[in-house]
Order: sequence, then C-alpha cells, then structure tokens
Amino acid sequence: MAEKSYLCLLGLIILCSLLTGTSGVNTDHVFIRSGENVRLPCFNALSDCKSKTTWTYDNRFRHSSAGVQLITLGIKKTDTESHERLSLESNCSLNIKNATEDDYGFYNCQQWIDVDGQKQGPDSHVFLHVLHVSVSPSSSPSSSSSSSSSSQTEISPGHSVTLFCQLYSYIGFPCDDWVSSVSLELLWVNQAGVDLKTDSRYQISAPGHCNITLTTALLNEDDNREWRCQLNLKNLPKTSVRYTVKYSDPGETLVCVTAGLLYRVIVTIVEIAVFAAPTVILLQIICARRAGEF
Repeated sequence: MAEKSYLCLLGLIILCSLLTGTSGVNTDHVFIRSGENVRLPCFNALSDCKSKTTWTYDNRFRHSSAGVQLITLGIKKTDTESHERLSLESNCSLNIKNATEDDYGFYNCQQWIDVDGQKQGPDSHVFLHVLHVSVSPSSSPSSSSSSSSSSQTEISPGHSVTLFCQLYSYIGFPCDDWVSSVSLELLWVNQAGVDLKTDSRYQISAPGHCNITLTTALLNEDDNREWRCQLNLKNLPKTSVRYTVKYSDPGETLVCVTAGLLYRVIVTIVEIAVFAAPTVILLQIICARRAGEF
C-alpha cells in the first residue's frame, strides 16, 4: 500500500513539472531516439565523482526488483545487461552509448560523502524516455527494421509498408496513463515537417497515446523518401526517428545478369572448342584422303 502511494505521489510530481514547464531542482526528463548516445545529468555532483557517485536504475515493467545498481561509489557493476555501454563522466553524469528502447526508465544519482553512509544533498532523478520505430515484418519480404535514427530498407514499389512508432516511458505506471494528461503528442511527418494526416495516401492510426502507426502503398517516387516519427511537447519537437525508403538499384541487377550471360557464353565457346576440335581434325583427314583418291 505504501509503495502504491509513493508511486502515485511521484506521478503527480512529474505531471505537475511537465504541465507547468518546470521541473524540480533535482528532477529531469530526457527524451531521445533509440540508437542515440545520451548523457544523464547528476545535479548534486561532488568534486570526486569517481569514488562517491552511485547510479541506480528502476523499471518495474522490466525488472522485478527495484533500484538495480549500475555504478556503486564510482565503480561500474558488471552484472547488468547494459554495463558495456555505460560510463561515468568527470561531472558525475551517466553516459549510455547506443541507447535502446530497453534503457528507458527511472535513473537515480546519489553522492556519498563517506563510507559511513552520509549523503550529499538530495538524490538526483532522471527519467529517460526513448522513441523507437520498427517496420512490420510482413510488409515486404525484403524489408527490415533498425533502431538507428536513419534506417534504409530495400523494398520495392507496389508493396505496402507499415511503420510502428512507440514512446517507451516509465514513471511508476504505464505510459498511456500520464501522456494523455500532459501536452505530449506523437505524429508522422514528411521531410518538410508536414503532418502526414493531411495526406490521404497515408493511413495513420494511434492505438494509444504512446504509439502511432503509418501504413502506405509504396510508389516509384518514394525512393529515398524520408518519414519521421516526431514527439512534440507543447507543440515543440523534442525528438524524432527518421525512416528512409531505399529501393534496390536496377543497374546492379543488370550488371549481375550481364555478367552471368557473359560467363555462360565463355563456357559455351570453351566447350565447343574442346569437343569440336577432334571432329574438325577427323573431317580434314577424311577430306584429304578422298582428294587423293580422285
């Protein structure tokens, strides 16, 4: 019961900070796209971060236990999934290399003055929100998805493609429960930043407040076309994920076919030369003998 009350109170604090445009001195929200390097600030930093900083991670949707320690008194833990991508900066900030949708959650920075358990000031809270795009595996036999900021997929005109965009957030309860209460919005836009809902060729659906889907039939002119899933806070862009359509080069296929035909021609000539030579010699002998008879 106490844990539920704490989560509700935490959620209310977060909602107020987002709605008013301000956050507490020791609370920050970081919005990124998957595949990006990110730095999480620690506001109560001491001069000696390497021996006094502790970073913990909390996401009850991914871990049953609360407060998984990532760095303890400046020493990185090696028993976590992400430990190889983590590093501690001289200002006590936590660096996450190539952040994925699995890194979203609540991060807590503490500064310990001594080993006896005396802390420096209040904890520093950072909520990491990750925007991720994936492509439907059934859209095209040759399509693939990527978590990077710009993924190029070899697909062809005439196929239908479906792109899924999701915001991964954790503040103690599901994403939809709080995004609907703040001025956060997901939308698909083109390279010029125009909302694709205004174009009838795109089917845009939003099953929830934290995910949005784009479906369209590919045209010839879509080669190298870029679509972006964009996250807005109070109508201002916070982050976005780019998805670029890339058709296979017809010239490459032509070269392969031409090379294959040339190979077969050479093989055929060699075969004729090898097997036809004895026949030609035999005919010459027969012709010479007949010429001698007459």
